[in-house]
Amino acid sequence: MSRRRNGLLLDRRSFLLGAGLSGIGLWGAGRTTAAQAAAPASPRSCRPTNPLQALRDGNARFAAAWQQADEARSADARAQRMAALWSGHCFLPASVLTQGQAPWACVLTCADSRVAPEWIFDAAPADLFVIRSAGNTAFAAAIASVEFSVLELATPLVMVMGHSGCGAVTAARSGDAPTPLLTELLTPIRAAISPDQNLEAAIKANAREAAQQLISRSNVIEAAVNNGNLEIVVGYFDIGSGTVTLV
Repeated sequence: MSRRRNGLLLDRRSFLLGAGLSGIGLWGAGRTTAAQAAAPASPRSCRPTNPLQALRDGNARFAAAWQQADEARSADARAQRMAALWSGHCFLPASVLTQGQAPWACVLTCADSRVAPEWIFDAAPADLFVIRSAGNTAFAAAIASVEFSVLELATPLVMVMGHSGCGAVTAARSGDAPTPLLTELLTPIRAAISPDQNLEAAIKANAREAAQQLISRSNVIEAAVNNGNLEIVVGYFDIGSGTVTLV
């Protein structure tokens, strides 16, 4: 299914967030110039006009550094590759951040230690409102947190993001749940997947179901989507390449 937004055609099955390794330097130079143009006056000063495109560009920068770091031969060399990130951001000073927050995207994702949205989307502090739990399900507190971001912070974009090799989805497929609370955690994942799906397909199905649950279980979120104030997308992060695709 394809969708056009601000002149950009999005293919939810194969669209790659970011342009890969090419064009990173040119984009970064323009970003630095914009960030240095004026001192931010409020928490909203750094909001991009197109949040989804900002996630796309940020992931392109991360994936380039991630792949270059993977080819490095030492920990120091890998650190140098990753240190190129965060340059030229519109960093808000503490004096501005004490006034409040105005994140331009909300990310519901897994608690997996390899999956940190601020890294994956090369985002600065205060850019992203992040909700994490094993398996990135739409548990009650997660839905309430998204409602807060919509009602109080006017966040215009929500991404539900699964990732390769998800341990929670793996456990849901195998039936392993050594404690009652883990059984509770895995229950919505098991309801979202099918026995005939491979792990990647199950991870994507689980993320799609969580996104749907945000709408079906919250009148606030449903209304924001219907009136055009909120867009919800589903992403899949591949740990090996560092890239995020829309599902």
